[in-house]
Amino acid sequence: MDIALTFISEESNLIEACLRKERWAQKALYEEHYPKIMGVCLRYAGNQDEALDIMHEGFIKVFKNLHRYEPGTSLNSWIRRIMVNTAIDYYRKMVRRRTEDIETAYDLSVPDADALSQLTEQEILKSVQELTPAYRAVFNLYILEGYSHKEIADLLNITESTSRSNLVKARTKLQEALLRKNPSLGANAVDLKTQ
Repeated sequence: MDIALTFISEESNLIEACLRKERWAQKALYEEHYPKIMGVCLRYAGNQDEALDIMHEGFIKVFKNLHRYEPGTSLNSWIRRIMVNTAIDYYRKMVRRRTEDIETAYDLSVPDADALSQLTEQEILKSVQELTPAYRAVFNLYILEGYSHKEIADLLNITESTSRSNLVKARTKLQEALLRKNPSLGANAVDLKTQ
């Protein structure tokens, strides 16, 4: 119990120092959350440089809005939400909205659900980064963040049918990219359906 209270006290002291704009505290907060947050940013970005831009912009927002953080809640989750919103803002700035109507929707099914485990995290991340910004944003928001198509449509200023269409196309493109990188998986070996 003493360990938990010490951690909460240390986090509280760190936040208070950040609010006083003490550089050492800002650096400590940045370094503590960098590994997890960089992973979030990499999923939304097309490459490492874009991910760094998103992350740095996000941390600027974190420090500007730290007074809004509610003590007792998860600081990591609060920072993560800011990073996801910053990635969405980045997407809006960088991409002209393209609305595509859904013509056909089909599911990707697989007999071997374990095929993805043969791929490295870097191979999967690189394939996600190769998706167009529109496909990548919908894929991340739906699959990884758990947003509904209605929420995605509202966030990205697209229709729900466009969100669904972009998800189907993202899964297809991702499956093709993963199979190109590892043809030994077989044509039906990559399951990207997680509903």
